[in-house]
Amino acid sequence: MFIVMIRTSILYTIVVISMRLMGKRQIGELEPFELVIAIMISDLASLPMQNLSTPLIYGIISIFTLLAFQTFITIFELKSITFRKIISGTPNILIQNGKIDIKELRNQRLTFNDLMEELRIKGFYNISDIAYAVLETNGELSIMPKSEMNSVTKKDLNIQTQNEKLPIALILDGKINHDNLQIINKNVNWLNNKLKANNIYDTNTVFIAMLDSQNKFFFQLKE
Repeated sequence: MFIVMIRTSILYTIVVISMRLMGKRQIGELEPFELVIAIMISDLASLPMQNLSTPLIYGIISIFTLLAFQTFITIFELKSITFRKIISGTPNILIQNGKIDIKELRNQRLTFNDLMEELRIKGFYNISDIAYAVLETNGELSIMPKSEMNSVTKKDLNIQTQNEKLPIALILDGKINHDNLQIINKNVNWLNNKLKANNIYDTNTVFIAMLDSQNKFFFQLKE
């Protein structure tokens, strides 16, 4: 038992040192190749702890080999833009000037609900308020609001306002969400009238239709 404790302590110390040497950025968001290395390091460290017949030095050498590999990749990324694109990819614009890039959304294997969840986490509830939403190479979503959204707030002017509501999707990829219609006490006829008012006569042509946080009707057609 005492030997297991010693081996575990040594491996734990080495793994912590390895992660620190990889840089502080690894603690937050990992690039794909960094995530692979982190997973492999954890697996290599667990093998000598579980199997006492495995020499401890094998695990240590493997861990530092991966650490060296990660260091070389990082250096090559700094020196070569092409290599960086191959390993880490490039950022992708998902929203531009308040309009969703449907093709790019599908290429990144993201659903509309995934996108809206990320926007809400960032404090944005209306797609029309966003100038650009960029999916970074580490999976983080960066958002730049439209310039008018950075102006003086109503609170600064002491203007009384009502609390905004959560946006509700009514049509997603041509399919009507009847449950959400019931939540807002509306029916399909009301929805069809809203669409007709915008010269839309076929729900199959609609990518997304929703009531935003200010109870305004927002829609975007399929490309």
